[in-house]
Amino acid sequence: MSDRVRIGLTGDVMLGRNVDRRQRHPSREPAAVWGDVCERLRSLDALVINLECCLSTRGEPWERTYRPFHFRADPSWAIPALEAAGVDCCALANNHVLDFEEPALVDTLDHLDEVGIARAGAGRTLDEALEPAVFEVDGGDDAGDDAGDDGEWTGDPGGTDGLSIAVVSLTDNTPEYGAGADEPGTAHVDIDVDDERTRTRVETAMERARGAEPDLLVASLHWGPNMVTEPPPSFESFGRWLVDRGVDVVHGHSAHVFQGIEVHDGAPILYDAGDFVDDYAVDRELRNDRGFLFELHLDDDAVPAELRLVPTEIRDCSVHLADGDTATWSRERIRERSSPYGTTFERDGEELVLAL
Repeated sequence: MSDRVRIGLTGDVMLGRNVDRRQRHPSREPAAVWGDVCERLRSLDALVINLECCLSTRGEPWERTYRPFHFRADPSWAIPALEAAGVDCCALANNHVLDFEEPALVDTLDHLDEVGIARAGAGRTLDEALEPAVFEVDGGDDAGDDAGDDGEWTGDPGGTDGLSIAVVSLTDNTPEYGAGADEPGTAHVDIDVDDERTRTRVETAMERARGAEPDLLVASLHWGPNMVTEPPPSFESFGRWLVDRGVDVVHGHSAHVFQGIEVHDGAPILYDAGDFVDDYAVDRELRNDRGFLFELHLDDDAVPAELRLVPTEIRDCSVHLADGDTATWSRERIRERSSPYGTTFERDGEELVLAL
């Protein structure tokens, strides 16, 4: 495995409903939700997920508008589970963070803050929702020659003493969950580069992120409808527009199935990372239970050098490493869906590698 700094990105992590019920059994350890992927997650230098639920035991289901599903996980096990995987940042701009109204949203923010897991994309106000998550890489044993005796990053990317990451989290889902000046909710935007409101909100979030002078800037976008395998042209334009404004990687999710990957000016655009953990019914053709752990490897100057795709599969409300026919299916589908962008991969065992 590479000695480069490795940043993990996952699709939707939904810890509510049947996942929550299963994990609250006294015999289950919090880390069990990560299956045999847990060790791989913990070996990463940083991990960013889309948290597709609220973390609370409070609140009542949202009924102001029709919502077919409400996702909530008990923080007594969910927070230890996030810690067990080494999660550094949760993107919260999605269509489930307000499923149990303001009390559960506030609990989610507070629980993450209490354990030092960075978060972005939702808040008590729009101003808070637009605030980027900024955190330092916690280099581990696999961090290579730039890791000191204490495991911390000791290189000098960008002329600093450490490696920092900023994450901006936005969504076009569920506009009624959008935050207002004095109302809790998400950082909601329309995916339209010509929309003045969108440009203003995105530029506000981006300016704040750039102000932190991060070594790596991630845009985490919960966008588009479910169960579609291709992004619309407006998403392609939006992703490229973000890269042109300094984003180093676009981390898309929402479709429940992975979509193609484009490389624009050296930056990977993951149009959709698919699902990582959930209890959803499986479409036998689209296979929303199959996906990847995406590992972004950085060079000595903290510049993205390659993207490694580790096949995964959801079974029994937890995630597992995939191999055999399952991994083959996922490799073939990601190649097909990425080919329109001229994106090609090399194979390394069960994994795929994209040079950037």
